[in-house]
Amino acid sequence: MSERIGEAVGETRTREVDERVVLAGIPLRNAVLTASGTFGYGTELAPFLDLTRLGGFVAKSLTLEPRHGNPPPRIAEAPSGMLNAISIENVGVKAFLEEKLPALPEGVVVIASAFGTEPGLYAELVARVTAHPRVAGIEINASCPHVKAGGIEFGQDPKLLAELVATVRRATAGPLLVKLSPNVTRIADMAKVCEAEGADGITLINAIQAMEVDVERRRPVLSNILGGLSGPAIRPIALRMVWQAAQAVRIPICGVGGIASAEDAVKFLLCGATAVQVGTLNYLDPTAAVAIADGIADYARRHGFARVADLTGALESPKGK
Repeated sequence: MSERIGEAVGETRTREVDERVVLAGIPLRNAVLTASGTFGYGTELAPFLDLTRLGGFVAKSLTLEPRHGNPPPRIAEAPSGMLNAISIENVGVKAFLEEKLPALPEGVVVIASAFGTEPGLYAELVARVTAHPRVAGIEINASCPHVKAGGIEFGQDPKLLAELVATVRRATAGPLLVKLSPNVTRIADMAKVCEAEGADGITLINAIQAMEVDVERRRPVLSNILGGLSGPAIRPIALRMVWQAAQAVRIPICGVGGIASAEDAVKFLLCGATAVQVGTLNYLDPTAAVAIADGIADYARRHGFARVADLTGALESPKGK
């Protein structure tokens, strides 16, 4: 009897976990992507890891024309995180399609991030990008917290957000995610807007608008004054918003915000996320996303889940609730 029990325990420890998930119609080999703006166009970090071991990556946000962004200083440390006000510096859609995508290894899942200052510009950009065979889907950046025109306005105004999503939806039949702003009162309402206008999924959350001050110089530390706070400091807020949105919509959610370990990633899945994105941690360890994916599989195995997908929404209510 003891031998049979030992054999059963060994089988449990070695049992393979199905790591595959489907996010907004995009099949992923595992539930971990890298977040837009923290992983460049993929080629920059290819020397450090096998990109095909990622679930996928969200490329740096694109505009129709190349964009220089804000002048420095535009990055600063913050307690348990960082501030940035880079402001969508990017090579433009032409260079992305003709130079960046062809340089990537085959088998890498690429989600393009689109940014514009009005819905028509988003739609034009999306129509061009979505036609490329290497692009698996689009993430609309509707929530950049440090751009003076566009960006944050769409993420904070339900009517503008509805117009944006509806306009982009008409421009593509491909998978469409909307990255929402945390700088709102009721995130569930914004999630419902995206679902109603045809989004296939939502990404939560973008950086939180914030600032820091240099007291010796009596000046803001960022040239833009305001920036986006990211890193572990924002994780509890991100978890709360993912959980609230998951109660309100049926479309899948990609959770992002301060993930620093596999345990952090599992928290997002339990709160209702289908997949997660690793962001600020990439600056410290470019290989972190792969290790986190392995850690999620290990957690599922230890807790008796045959599929990582079964972790989504598996949060149990406190007793008496």
